[in-house]
Amino acid sequence: MTRIKSMKLADYDYHLPEELIAQHPLQQRDASRLMVINRSTRTLHHARFSQIGDFLPEDALLVLNNTKVIAARLIGEKMPTGAQIEFLLLNQKERNIWEVLVKPGRRVARGTRVAFGDGLLIGEILARTESGSRIVQFKYDGDFYAILSKVGQVPLPPYIKRSPTRTDQERYQCVFATAEGAIAAPTAGLHFTQNLLSQLKGRGIGSVTLTLHVGLGTFQPVKVENIEAHKMHAEYFEISQSTSKQINAARKQMKKIVAVGTTSVRALETAASETVTPYRGYTDIFIYPGYQFKAVDALVTNFHLPKSTLLMLVSGFAGREFIFEAYQEAIKHKYRFYSYGDAMLIL
Repeated sequence: MTRIKSMKLADYDYHLPEELIAQHPLQQRDASRLMVINRSTRTLHHARFSQIGDFLPEDALLVLNNTKVIAARLIGEKMPTGAQIEFLLLNQKERNIWEVLVKPGRRVARGTRVAFGDGLLIGEILARTESGSRIVQFKYDGDFYAILSKVGQVPLPPYIKRSPTRTDQERYQCVFATAEGAIAAPTAGLHFTQNLLSQLKGRGIGSVTLTLHVGLGTFQPVKVENIEAHKMHAEYFEISQSTSKQINAARKQMKKIVAVGTTSVRALETAASETVTPYRGYTDIFIYPGYQFKAVDALVTNFHLPKSTLLMLVSGFAGREFIFEAYQEAIKHKYRFYSYGDAMLIL
């Protein structure tokens, strides 16, 4: 990686008026706004997401993250005292063993049992990790994810200042989501409808899927002033042989690979060398300015939090100064920011 300036955390800060943080999804997914920015011409254009086909390169191949958000936020009662305990599922270790964030953590020593949904699901603390999370074994009868959907909640990001609703169960989920395991949505994909994907296919713009289960790695705050010292939390991902074959065939034919979301970028760049190889494992890749991209030609993404690794990734892709110019333009034109907000297409 080429060392460049702007490695300080303060260089990725900006002021966002609170009213621009989207609290609810739009009624229609593809009605969101779309800012199209071109790295070679350093120009930008305002459009609607439904018009994205007018700007995507001809014969482009979209790479979608098909991870599915689970009802990972659980509020239960400590047995036998009845004290309220909150779990946030992070990642699955074994069939019924998960790494979990617990709040309040001081109340849960090894051996503590917590009941959810009047006992439909019971979690027992097995161990504490170095980071302070817990390893929990769950006991239940039936299908784990079906039970989660009954006793758990959609874990909306903390900047959405409301409780989750039934609408969130559908809208905080991509229409192509099939692989259960994420604690947050790959939000760039939220703008797509099945109809829009069909329209794009009719224009010669195809799509393939990979899976990266969005976890703490995506949202973990950067706490070091020199961003190069930040360590990412590893996240599980899979790229199938079929997907890698289609991506490599497209690259050989000089078609543009368009990553939908920063999670797709991180998966592709982890698996890429001369080709994109099939992959099943974890990635802790941290992409920031100076990174040389190997597999991605264009990117669909939302507008990201100040000082976040996501903002650093898009700055690495498009250049920090250009990204910050685009963000100031978005603020000026009152774009909606973050998970339920508007989108950007970086060409």
